[in-house]
Amino acid sequence: MRDILPDLLAVLGGADARPVALCRVIATSGSAPREIGASMIVTEDATVIGSVSGGCVESALVHTALQVLADGVAVVEQFGIEDPRDPAPGLTCGGQIDVAVERIEPTPERLGQLQRLAEALAADEPIAVASTLTALPEWYLATEASRPPWRRLDHDVADMLATGRSGVIGIDDCEVTDPDAATDDRPRTFVQSFAPTARLILVGANDFVRSLSSLGSMLGMRVTVVDARPVFATRERFPDADEVIVGWPDRYLAEQIRDRQIGSTTALCVMTHDTKFDVPTLRTAVQSSTFGFIGALGSRRTAADRNRRLRDEGVDEEQLSRLRSPLGLDLGGHTPAEVAVAIAAQLIAERHGAPAEPLYEGAGPIHRR
Repeated sequence: MRDILPDLLAVLGGADARPVALCRVIATSGSAPREIGASMIVTEDATVIGSVSGGCVESALVHTALQVLADGVAVVEQFGIEDPRDPAPGLTCGGQIDVAVERIEPTPERLGQLQRLAEALAADEPIAVASTLTALPEWYLATEASRPPWRRLDHDVADMLATGRSGVIGIDDCEVTDPDAATDDRPRTFVQSFAPTARLILVGANDFVRSLSSLGSMLGMRVTVVDARPVFATRERFPDADEVIVGWPDRYLAEQIRDRQIGSTTALCVMTHDTKFDVPTLRTAVQSSTFGFIGALGSRRTAADRNRRLRDEGVDEEQLSRLRSPLGLDLGGHTPAEVAVAIAAQLIAERHGAPAEPLYEGAGPIHRR
């Protein structure tokens, strides 16, 4: 929506203000032509601004948008693989997209929300737009200091914003009638975040890293694998990673810190089992205050020996306290996939400040606030 926001404000806030239909991609699968959040607007005279598929389904969406403008009832359209035997529009790329279409009125409230969004984007302030996928959508803006007033969704929206993810949360068949009511309603809601995507930097090029890179990608993180050995650090071995870097990990981290590419949503997992990589990499990381999470794989004996080496390299106790090692929760697993689950579980638990205890042993609401 970032690209069409100036046009949206111009149409809604101009002298000839009039409603428009806003079409946004809320979900994708396969080789989709556009990413989640891709948007276009349609005016009452069928003027189209923006694109959701690069031309594959826009004509069909114009018809839907005009209907939504006429009756005001929001809908979600789904477009899949193009079938020459089916007259319905489809995607030639072989993917699938879900597109939400809603009527946007030039009201002071909606204009204020859009202007606040534009101000946040101009200032590089993390912000998310949460809108219910109901017949008459409700909109709320979420920042790091404020959350939507839904008791069962506020934490979910905040988590999406904190990790820079966009997507659908909640469940179907829940209408927002009283946002302050203490009910279990979790209305199906599209959250579009405008914030840096959470990063997962994995040091090492082994089977444990391969499993964790796949899981990190599934969790919506931008995954980077770093290893100095070109024979192991290959795209073929880590197909789910966003990037595979061949180079000394400590030098790569130093460059990323210098270029301000590391932040509070960056997690570092060192999984090399080799002191010539581990020690300089961890020293570089713990001596920086920018990482959100720093962990290292290994036994308790390995962790104790590594801590001693780090102290010898000038790392003080406060800096060493940032290191989580041995890495992962105690789930009893041993295989690369099981270890990856244990590490991912720890990343999730620490991000939420959760105790990582079995739910059946607890009491009260499952969804944390």
